[in-house]
Amino acid sequence: MQVDVYDTTGAVVGGVELDETVWGIEPNIAVMHQALIRQQANARKGTHNTLTRGLVRGGGRKPWRQKGTGRARQGSIRSPQWSGGGVVWGPHPRSYAQAMPRQMRRLAIRSALSAKVRDGRLTVVAGLDAIEPRTKAMKGVLAALPQARSTLIVTPGQAESITRGAGNLEGVETVRAPYLNVRDVLKYERLVVTREAIATIEGLWALPAERRVPSRFKAARLAAQAEATATATAAAGEA
Repeated sequence: MQVDVYDTTGAVVGGVELDETVWGIEPNIAVMHQALIRQQANARKGTHNTLTRGLVRGGGRKPWRQKGTGRARQGSIRSPQWSGGGVVWGPHPRSYAQAMPRQMRRLAIRSALSAKVRDGRLTVVAGLDAIEPRTKAMKGVLAALPQARSTLIVTPGQAESITRGAGNLEGVETVRAPYLNVRDVLKYERLVVTREAIATIEGLWALPAERRVPSRFKAARLAAQAEATATATAAAGEA
């Protein structure tokens, strides 16, 4: 899969070949959704806590006698029905962590990246790390590239000029390629990737050679397509 490479002025200066197993698969929506829910759940601290009637201070004696007052019987001013009393079935510290198989996590990020390419929302840029570390410079570069409401800039590693240039821009975020995740890819409309970061991304999530062999179903489908093409070619030649 070939895509154009832009420079910081917005001009096309070449192309780059993308790995089909990372950027060209059919996005699995269900797996992407599960990975997003897992990431959001794992980000929760789970430190919320409420006090039960046994933990609230006070209320050690009966507020009034059982009978004869005309009021409802009460045993403690820290009962749940009292203001300042304990909380019934309230939240307590817990872990929200969710597990997900490694292959599903990898499929989710590949699906998210492939969805960006399919929708035409991937931009590969060369020389982005050479700009001045200023907001004005980064704003000018993004204005020259295809417009988007929000942009995620992916760098291969630490890039001080890019990080400082995009730090004050609304709707613009930077992330290093090893920390690329489903939530950020789906959150931002356009994915701006430096040419050097392409190799890092493919090195992390591309399928190994042994898994690139097509399944028997896909092989049968390709064979049928090849046979149909050969038949059509032969028929055209005879005509």
